Amino acid sequence: MTTSPPQVNGHRSRIPVITDWQTLLAPAEEPAVTTAPEIATEPTLPAVDLVAQAKADAIRTKAYADAEEQRIRAEAEAKAAEIKAAEEARKLKLANDRAEARSIEEQAARDARIAESERKRAEAERGQQEDERAHQEQQQTAAATEADVAKAAKTWRRYAIAFYAVCAVVALPVQIAAFWDRDAPWLVIAPLMLEGAALVVTKGAAAAVAAGRPHWHYRAVAWVFAFIAAGINLKHGLDAFDPATAIGTAFASLAGPGVWDLHEHGRIRRRDGAPTRRERRAARKAEKDLAAAKAAQEAREEAREQARQEAIEAIEERLAEQRAQEFPNEWKYALKLAIAKGETTVTEPIWEQTWADLHAAKPGVTANIVSARNAAAKQMQRVLERDPAHTPSKGASSQRVIQVKAPARRSSYRPTPPRRKPNDTPKFHPVARALAADAKRQSNAATEEQK
Repeated sequence: MTTSPPQVNGHRSRIPVITDWQTLLAPAEEPAVTTAPEIATEPTLPAVDLVAQAKADAIRTKAYADAEEQRIRAEAEAKAAEIKAAEEARKLKLANDRAEARSIEEQAARDARIAESERKRAEAERGQQEDERAHQEQQQTAAATEADVAKAAKTWRRYAIAFYAVCAVVALPVQIAAFWDRDAPWLVIAPLMLEGAALVVTKGAAAAVAAGRPHWHYRAVAWVFAFIAAGINLKHGLDAFDPATAIGTAFASLAGPGVWDLHEHGRIRRRDGAPTRRERRAARKAEKDLAAAKAAQEAREEAREQARQEAIEAIEERLAEQRAQEFPNEWKYALKLAIAKGETTVTEPIWEQTWADLHAAKPGVTANIVSARNAAAKQMQRVLERDPAHTPSKGASSQRVIQVKAPARRSSYRPTPPRRKPNDTPKFHPVARALAADAKRQSNAATEEQK
């Protein structure tokens, strides 16, 4: 294995080669030639162990190679870590951007919801204010109308009383003249009593109206008194005066109570809430229109129901024709079954019972159909088994490696096959383990980059 020399203090140092070990050794000194032998000799230098030196050089070379390999591996790991950190930073930035965009969208949606809520609230408040304003205006209009009605009623009452008094003043002189007698002057009280009785009965009718009691008899008695007074005026006026006086005073006797009775009649109708002639006419017209609309709606519903029934009958007839044409045997059996059950047509329950009796299944399902469906399912299963996309490929066993030989045949030990024991397979070489680890790290780095 060839490796680059390691760096020392930023400079590459040359790795000594084993073949250059002789240059590292100091040259051995040659013995000097002497003319005469010496008595005492110097001690000799110990011999150099070349094998140990070569082993030391090999160890240093391997250490340098290991250091270089570790440096390269560290650089690769640092680069992979840097790439991974950059990728994670990019992913984190993308995630932050997406989160920020999502937050902006959520804030915009929240602002839109708040604005919509504020708009609806403002519309509701504005509508409420308009309703309150309309209600106040309606109340003011109703109050003004009530005030006008009360004022008109009060004026009408005052004028009716005044007219009644005027008519009484006009009618009394003729009545007094009719009852005047020098021998019996007290008879002049009779006209006053007659007009007073009519006035009293009229007040009784007003009290009955106010109390919600029956009032017709009061009014009838008042009219009786009025007609009596009118008859007296008419007879005495024709006898003692001219026809104009007679007719005028008779009219005055009837006009005063008549006008007052009209006033009381209006009060009664207002109290009872009786509708006016226009209201009654409008109510009758509305009732007629409602009855006509109801009759037209009933006619439309009847026509629609008839059309629906005709359509259903047409569909049933067509279905019966199709069943009789497509399933003649079943249709004959269904007709017999319908006759046996007292039905005029083949209904759905009868058809279902027919199919159940003949095929033991629901309508439309036969033995041939079930057989064809099962055959189609088997054919599709065979096609899917031949399709590589649906058939998973069988991978190599994770417990077998390249240095483990596959058995030539199956084990002859049927009951209990032999078990593996520790160290029965040779271990991987350290270099192979290192290469496998590097390949695994590169594969993991590539997978992380793809993510």
